[in-house]
Amino acid sequence: MANLTPKTALVVGATGLIGNLLTHRLVDSPVYEKVKVLVRHSLGWQHPHLQEIQYDFDHPNGLLVQADDVFCCLGTTMKIAGSKEAFRKVDYQYPLDVAQRALVNQARQFLLVSAMGANPRSSIFYNRVKGELERDISALHYPSFLIFRPSLLLGERKEPRLGERIGAGLAKLFNPLIPAKYKGIKGESVANAMFQKAQQNLTGKHVFESDQLQDF
Repeated sequence: MANLTPKTALVVGATGLIGNLLTHRLVDSPVYEKVKVLVRHSLGWQHPHLQEIQYDFDHPNGLLVQADDVFCCLGTTMKIAGSKEAFRKVDYQYPLDVAQRALVNQARQFLLVSAMGANPRSSIFYNRVKGELERDISALHYPSFLIFRPSLLLGERKEPRLGERIGAGLAKLFNPLIPAKYKGIKGESVANAMFQKAQQNLTGKHVFESDQLQDF
């Protein structure tokens, strides 16, 4: 059940595939009277409910602005980051910093795009970083912490990722043979799931695997 009082949303990673789709969904919804996005560069489009906040993740000044629901869709790849250290900064340190600062300002929900296979004890660096982030945000004890673990994302990105494009092509070809949990998933489905789950007044920690997100 949606809240009767309009809420404020904060989106981190609004320029990415899921973040962009989600931001459009949020600003068009009567549930949110204001949608704030942390950006280094303008999104390039405007909306009456949209507020862009220029934000330097490496040198944040003061506490974050207030928001009821925080949607974190931030992420990169090893190729784009250039090193394990740079990857960890974007996929672990930045989201954790935002989570800590938003909680101080009374945010109620934190919704995180993680990854299938996230595990802090994984031998795979990518999965381990994602798992460590889940673990450490969980330790903050948000009233509501929702984790979304999509499989291979399908959709057009501003920054093409060759590996994902090849994987998406193979996924479409062999999709009928792939178990539901491992099938490629549309970015729009993940964005829709995040929006809808945010309105269900869930409490505590909840994890949604990729097969649970397919029908949104």
